[in-house]
Formats: sequence, structure tokens, C-alpha cells
Amino acid sequence: MRMLARSVLIMEMFVIGFAVLAAKDLTAANLGAAAFWSAGIIAFFALIASGTLKSKFGWVLGWITQFALIGYGFFVFTMFFLGALFMGLWVAAIVIGQKGEAARAAFNAGEKTQ
Repeated sequence: MRMLARSVLIMEMFVIGFAVLAAKDLTAANLGAAAFWSAGIIAFFALIASGTLKSKFGWVLGWITQFALIGYGFFVFTMFFLGALFMGLWVAAIVIGQKGEAARAAFNAGEKTQ
């Protein structure tokens, strides 16, 4: 489960980096600087969350990162869609990861009894 979730967070760091390139030309009310700093904070959250997924803090920070990525759509409209896509990947990583861990535990339990 952690490996799948970590992969989603790392890919989000790349996507937010590309979104900064799209947002760099925002000049209305100095939104360029706000978009740059917001993207940096989101990327930092993703980095810290991917490294701390062994604890509950990492998972909570991962969820915060998902909502922040969707919120970045106020700077770059496409990020509403990409943020929703990554939210779906995040949920899928958790659900599929839990099923995989349960299957592995059942396999290991059956292997030890034989």
C-alpha cells in the first residue's frame, strides 16, 4: 500500500512542477508569485508525505496534498481535473494496497501452516 501511495505522491511532484511552468506567466494581481509558492508548498507536502507514510502523519499529509492539488486549479484550471485524477489514484492506491496486503497475509498464513 505504501509503495503505490508513494508512487502517486512522487508523480504529483512532477505534475505540480509542470503546472508551475503553465502558471509562470500569470500577471493579474501578482498571481505568478502566489502560484509559484503554492506549488512549492504542495510539492514539499508531497515529498514529506511520501517519506513519512509509515506513520499516520504521512497519510494525513498525503490527503492534505490531494486536496491542495485540486485547489491549485484556482491558479491553473487544468489542475482541477488532474487533481481529481490523482485523488482517484490515491484512493485506488489505498484500496488496492489494502487488498494486496490482505492477500499477502493470507498467503503467508497458509504457507506457515503447511
